[in-house]
Amino acid sequence: MIDSVVFDLDGTLWDTCATCAVGWNNVLRRNAIAFREVTAEDIRSIMGLPHDQCVRRIFVGFPEHQLELLTRETASEDNRLVAEMGGALYSGVEDGIARLSRRLPLFIVSNCQSGYIETFLGRNGMAPHFRDFECWGNTGRSKAENLKVIADRNALGSPVFVGDTPGDQSAARECGVPFVYVDWGVGECHGADYRFSSFAALTEWLLVESA
Repeated sequence: MIDSVVFDLDGTLWDTCATCAVGWNNVLRRNAIAFREVTAEDIRSIMGLPHDQCVRRIFVGFPEHQLELLTRETASEDNRLVAEMGGALYSGVEDGIARLSRRLPLFIVSNCQSGYIETFLGRNGMAPHFRDFECWGNTGRSKAENLKVIADRNALGSPVFVGDTPGDQSAARECGVPFVYVDWGVGECHGADYRFSSFAALTEWLLVESA
């Protein structure tokens, strides 16, 4: 029986690619760094990686001092703009999270920078629904390590991890946690323990499996 649910964030609960693209272009202009316009598709192509790796994937060949500046400033600008402009919650997430939180302890593990999960929770009024969260920006650890941190810190007995990328699936496997793949995100996963194509269907299944 499922006794808790740990969610990935980007690509699983919401999409902020368009907002973050605006932020990254702001940073480039502010620092007079010559580069093409960063697009929402660029951001989508790196979603799920730790923030420093995201920067290095887009700005290949940039000198180290610029990569460090871009990592630092895009993280800050992402948080600022996401708080201001928000992102797009996937269909069914708002209602589903509210329903699930009345039955199950809910958690978030993400490869995002510090402050980003707090921004998500505050922007969408979801702080009351989640018990705890952890991220790469806080710990410098991998997603698998942070998933283990959450499981240990909260004494989780039978959690599942819900995500949308092969990295999420690998993290779940490394921790011995069942992986629930949601196929509306950015990744393609094969061999997941469970697969869902709508948050509404995921919600109903979790409620039944935790009854």
